[in-house]
Amino acid sequence: MFPRPLTPLAAPNGAEPLGRALRRAPLGRARAGMGGPPLLLPSMLMFAVIVASSGLLLMIERGILAEMKPLPLHPPNREGAAWRRALPRPGGLSLEAGDPDLQVRQDVRNRTLRAVCGQPGMPRDPWDLPVGQRRTLLRHILVSDRYRFLYCYVPKVACSNWKRVLKVLAGVLDNVDVRLKMDHRNDLVFLADLRPEEIRYRLQHYFKFLFVRNPLERLLSAYRNKFGEIREYQQRYGAEIVRRYRAGAGPSPAGDDVTFPEFLRYLVDEDPERMNEHWMPVYHLCQPCAVHYDFVGSYERLEADANQVLEWVRAPPHIRFPARQAWYRPASPESLHYHLCSAPRALLQDVLPKYILDFSLFAYPLPNVTREACHQ
Repeated sequence: MFPRPLTPLAAPNGAEPLGRALRRAPLGRARAGMGGPPLLLPSMLMFAVIVASSGLLLMIERGILAEMKPLPLHPPNREGAAWRRALPRPGGLSLEAGDPDLQVRQDVRNRTLRAVCGQPGMPRDPWDLPVGQRRTLLRHILVSDRYRFLYCYVPKVACSNWKRVLKVLAGVLDNVDVRLKMDHRNDLVFLADLRPEEIRYRLQHYFKFLFVRNPLERLLSAYRNKFGEIREYQQRYGAEIVRRYRAGAGPSPAGDDVTFPEFLRYLVDEDPERMNEHWMPVYHLCQPCAVHYDFVGSYERLEADANQVLEWVRAPPHIRFPARQAWYRPASPESLHYHLCSAPRALLQDVLPKYILDFSLFAYPLPNVTREACHQ
C-alpha cells in the first residue's frame, strides 16, 4: 500500500486552502509587479510536481489497484435474476486483468482525485458550486435512465460518437454507423433538464463516467477544427482574435487564418469559467471533485475504454463504440510538438496554469519544450 499524499499538498501555515486559492486566482496574465515575470500559481505547480513524482512511483510499482465503488443500482426489470448473477462480485469494478497500463492509469487518477478533492475549500457536491459553474456542469452531463448511467461529455474527446451511442441505446437511431449530421441537443437528456431531487437521485445511484485527453492536444484539435473548417467559429471567434492580437489587421478580418500562438494569447486573456466549451478546461466542464465519477476513460485508448464502459452498463452486446473514420486525422503528438515548439515559451507559461488541474488530476505530463527537446 502506498503512503498517504505528501504533506506539501496541504496549505502551509497562513496560506489559503487550494480550492479557495483556485477560485481567487487572478485571470489573464497575473504579474508580481508591473514588469515582473508571470506568476504561475505556486501551489498548483507544486502539486503538479508532486503528482508527476507519485505517478512515476506508481509506474515503477505497477499493479496496485485503488479502491473503486461497487456498480450502481440497475433497473429491476432488465434481465431478472440471471442478469444480477452476472454482475461482478461486490467490492468494485473489475478492470481487465491483462492490462496493467489501464490499472496503473486508473490508480494514479483515483489517488490524485482523492488527494486534490480532499483539500479544504474544494467542492464535495454540485450544490457546493456557484450557480454559473453548476449550470455548466449540469448542461454537460447526459442521462441514460434505461441503462442508469451519467456521461459528462467533453468536446474534442469523441463526444459526438458518445452522443450517437446514447441515441442508439435510447432507440432513436438504428445503429452507431448511421451517416447523418449529429444533432447535439435533440433526443438527448441532460441533468439540467431535471428537477433537483431527480438530479440528486441519479448522481447517487447511476454509474458516472467521462473521457479525457491530453489538454494541449485537445486545444490543438479544437484550434485546427474550429478555425480551419468551421465558418461560424472563424467569424465569431477568429475575427476577434485577429483584431486583438495581430498588428495592422484592419477592422474586418476574415478570421480564417488565426495562428496557434494567437489562439494561445486569446486563451491567456480568457476566464476559464466563461470559455467556449471546446477549449474550456475539463475541470470546469465536469467538476470531478463535485461529482464522484466511477470511471475516467482516455482518448488515447478510446475504443477499448469505451467498450469496457458499455459492458459495465450492460448495453446490448451488438452495440459497440464507433470505430474512427478512415478520413479522420487526429492531432498527433508530433504535430503538437511542432506547434508547441513554434510558440513563444513565455506564452506557454501563461497558458499552462489555466489547464494545470487537467494535467494533474488526469495524470498527463507537462510538455517538454526545452531547446534540446525542440531541436530533436
